[in-house]
Amino acid sequence: MHTQGQLIKQGAEARVFHLPKFLTIPEGCIAKERFAKTYRHPDLDRQLTTKRVIQEARCLQKCKKSGMDTPTVYLVDIPKATIYMECVVGETVKQRLLSNQATDYAGVDQKALAEKIGKSLAKMHAQDVVHGDLTTSNLMLRDDNGSLVVIDFGLSYVSVLPEDKAVDLYVLERAFSSTHPKTEELFAHILEHYSKEYKKSRAILTKLDEVRLRGRKRSMVG
Repeated sequence: MHTQGQLIKQGAEARVFHLPKFLTIPEGCIAKERFAKTYRHPDLDRQLTTKRVIQEARCLQKCKKSGMDTPTVYLVDIPKATIYMECVVGETVKQRLLSNQATDYAGVDQKALAEKIGKSLAKMHAQDVVHGDLTTSNLMLRDDNGSLVVIDFGLSYVSVLPEDKAVDLYVLERAFSSTHPKTEELFAHILEHYSKEYKKSRAILTKLDEVRLRGRKRSMVG
């Protein structure tokens, strides 16, 4: 438990704290701590938790090296199952869109936003990193330069399968349609830039159509 930090989010797998003081960094840092699952055997829990912490840190680093903007990892503390990373100063894409929803997003440069998201996801999938939880809450825009940052790789993993990458895109599409009305054209532009940036996108977009069809069938069945 980080007594000097402020708890800003708690999910099923981890607690996220903001530590106002970390080394000499003015904005402090984010500490993401995975907590023990009491229903699992302690040895198994430690093994699985360690694996997840290492996997998340590696996916972050892999994406950073590809040219994506992701939070910089400062320290990985395996015994404490904690990753210390950059505190991104900015707002989420969800916040940006919701604050402009009443005007049909007149205050949002949708073409520029679509390009940023599409290119970023293309770089990620080109590294065979599947995010696992793509939502507009996990996409941020930096205050200082407007760069798009992909955050929260807690469910990320490595996969070469087009199906897995297609599901990644489908989850984001559902996030847009359920939270941000009238963004169908915006998401279509995201896929256009994704396709231009990623040479192997054709198989993934074909799979995306299949995933959409399965999703519609499930909705009809209820």
